[in-house]
Amino acid sequence: MPQSRQCHTPAGRRRSLNSNRVIARTIAAAASQNGVPGGAIQLVDSEDREAVIFMLKMNDYLDVAIPRGGKGLKQVVAENATVPYIMTGMGNCHVYVDEFADLAKAQRIVFNAKVQRPSVCNAAETLLVHKAVAAEFIPLMLGELKKAGVGLRACEQSRALFPEAQAATEEDWETEYLDLIMAVKVVDSVEEAIEHINRYGTGHSEAIVSENYSHVRRFMAAVDAAAVYANASTRFTDGGVFGFGAEMGISTQKLHARGPMGLTELTTTKYIIYGDGQIR
Repeated sequence: MPQSRQCHTPAGRRRSLNSNRVIARTIAAAASQNGVPGGAIQLVDSEDREAVIFMLKMNDYLDVAIPRGGKGLKQVVAENATVPYIMTGMGNCHVYVDEFADLAKAQRIVFNAKVQRPSVCNAAETLLVHKAVAAEFIPLMLGELKKAGVGLRACEQSRALFPEAQAATEEDWETEYLDLIMAVKVVDSVEEAIEHINRYGTGHSEAIVSENYSHVRRFMAAVDAAAVYANASTRFTDGGVFGFGAEMGISTQKLHARGPMGLTELTTTKYIIYGDGQIR
């Protein structure tokens, strides 16, 4: 950002207000000790959402807004902002287990993607399984997930293989649970998996488990998401894990930044040109 601009952070809801005050003071003090001008980091000490809306229209002072919060906050930003903004989070992520998957590998990946930390945006919310391996994989995988406390919302074919799962609804395919809940669906092909993900996904993180090079390439090219994985957990989508240092967020937009964002993604470019009478 240009040096003339400042970093403003709304104070947040009542339950986090005091914490945010202490965090803001600590960051501002550390920045000042390292040569950052005083006042460059500020907290808007208000619980009133109208303060957020007011900030979102401060085009003369703010270069960009980065909403960090739930769906309600993001909706407020989308409906009210006149300053540029980067939408982050909202991870309805999927793991697709292909017909050519190493099922032992798939089991580890699915379990990690769902159970390791279910409350974050890069946790998997839906498991897609190719019909050719469904009979072998679904009872084993869903049994393991159930033992870990995961609530299961499954399609009719999946429930035939694991009757303990609840019937899935249309809403389940659309939901970012942020909890120990997972939707499960049997698909006929990699193309159907891609179609499902592009319809219901939020452009965050998607994964395929497959030993078939052509299927992996097809999935990686066709799935529209900031991070697409082959034979790895969606849980790796993180600024720190990617080596970006402090993470500002995970952008689900395409421009100007996409995926995990560090300081580089928030730095603008200024061109300095010296001349001596040159013309074009």
